Amino acid sequence: MIEIERKFLVKNDTFKAAAFKQNRIAQGYLSSVPERTVRVRIKADKGYLTIKGITNETGMSRFEWEKEIPADEAKSLLLLCEKGVIDKTRYEVKIGKHTYEVDEFYGENEGLIIAEIELQSETETFEQPNWLGQEVTNDKRYFNSNLCTNPYKKW
Repeated sequence: MIEIERKFLVKNDTFKAAAFKQNRIAQGYLSSVPERTVRVRIKADKGYLTIKGITNETGMSRFEWEKEIPADEAKSLLLLCEKGVIDKTRYEVKIGKHTYEVDEFYGENEGLIIAEIELQSETETFEQPNWLGQEVTNDKRYFNSNLCTNPYKKW
């Protein structure tokens, strides 16, 4: 239940041609304190409740627990969330033996595109496609929980 991921800005939208899957996502936070974020998400027609612990010193690893819940319950919980619901499309792109999850944001975060890759260890190597830009793994501004309260358009 430890999530290890790295996060990158995306230079352009050429990743879309290689995407094998895409889904619209709405997500909000019942709690956005770094020690325990509690996220509600609707992805396609499914709901999810996710709890994440504080990120370690490298910014790559943290505890994560997720459970699927009925979509109607997730919609009700979104109404209880803190200010700023995230609206984005997630594209899944296979590169080598990994799958990048590339999020294109809308609304107050319009213009921001972030790619994440989950790894088995913090030292695992992976292929980096040419559309991958600067790494922002340890930059807290790019955490979704922070994008709710301090959106990209206001930077």
